[in-house]
Amino acid sequence: MIPRYTRAEMAAIWAPETRYKIWLEIEIMASEAQEKLGVIPKGVAGALRSRGKFEIERINVIEAEVKHDVIAFLTNVAENVGPEARFVHQGMTSSDVLDTALAIQLVRAADLLIADVDRVRAALKKMALLHKFTLCVGRSHGIHAEPTTFGLKMAQAFAEFSRARRRLEDAKREVGTCAISGAVGTFANIHPSVQTHVAMSLGLAEEPISTQVIPRDRHAAYFAALAVVASSVERLATEIRHLQRTEVREVEEPFTSGQKGSSSMPHKRNPVLSENLTGLARIVRAAVIPALEDVALWHERDISHSAVERVIAPDATIALDFALHRLANLIGNLVVYPERMIENLDALKGVINSQRVLLALTQAGVSREDSYELVQRAAHQALEEDVNFLDVLKSEPAVTAALDVRDLAALFDLGYHTRHVDYIFARVFGPG
Repeated sequence: MIPRYTRAEMAAIWAPETRYKIWLEIEIMASEAQEKLGVIPKGVAGALRSRGKFEIERINVIEAEVKHDVIAFLTNVAENVGPEARFVHQGMTSSDVLDTALAIQLVRAADLLIADVDRVRAALKKMALLHKFTLCVGRSHGIHAEPTTFGLKMAQAFAEFSRARRRLEDAKREVGTCAISGAVGTFANIHPSVQTHVAMSLGLAEEPISTQVIPRDRHAAYFAALAVVASSVERLATEIRHLQRTEVREVEEPFTSGQKGSSSMPHKRNPVLSENLTGLARIVRAAVIPALEDVALWHERDISHSAVERVIAPDATIALDFALHRLANLIGNLVVYPERMIENLDALKGVINSQRVLLALTQAGVSREDSYELVQRAAHQALEEDVNFLDVLKSEPAVTAALDVRDLAALFDLGYHTRHVDYIFARVFGPG
């Protein structure tokens, strides 16, 4: 991922220095277990821990010749460890190191993403409580439907990101497995207790059965979870983009001092943050198909997945980390215009109360078919003539014959639409 969309903590997970440190730790843990079994002499793990240094530039030089990254790493470590190095990697295969290390990196990335989601949820909760009863129009198909509150919009997003958090937790558990099972996964040359020791030491679950590689359905599920979270980011970003449109202008992204919106039009304040989030979501989702295609490896293993994961693992996690961090800041500093919300709510002169009138007529004894026709005709007249919906209804004899004028006017009380807001908030945020 390019530096523009990279945050340091997530980038560090994918740095070569981190990768090789994890590889070395796996080899040390495996050597400890092998010593207990008597397979290798005591002191090998200690030698690895004290003298098992590596130099990235040296590894690169060796890999250029041997064309194998794990061998290059082990060769460089051996140069520093000395004679004990001949017992390192005993009975292991490259995938034992590579796959277990990747699991650790993906788990660490998930931890950062979960913390990011928590920041988004905190910002959404604060905004939801602040605007719990801030009335605005709800839209379906982009058209005014019925009143809602901006707090409910934020509460809905909070609930969605709560599900996102659970998905990331599930993905973390799914991918967080260790395999130290040797060639073709049979444990023929390495005792299963080595895998148990490494897994426990590194905080991973044991892979029940590997085929020399950890099955890639786990990784596919992980990247699919990231993609769903990214889509939730885009859904909220799209809502903000729509609400910031000039014709709507109910909310606005923060516009900082000195910021410029356009190279040619000084008046512009564009929803660039939300648009950027939409684009980043596409990048994260782009990892899903390659991850799914990685599941079908040949026989016990091949390396067709390797190049894919070297790209999508850092790129998808780095992009989502950046997006979630940006979204949390966007929501936390969002500018809300309640007065504009009321203006838009009143823009259609009351037709958004059409369902209440329809239901009241049916309750008064008018058939649903006749009620619908009466209300629709009155609503369309109000829209076409740009007049007050209630006035049109009052002039309709069939309506006033069924409903008293005062009862009819009461149907336009906007407070009716917020009577269950407390109930919904309690379901989303809990009581209190």
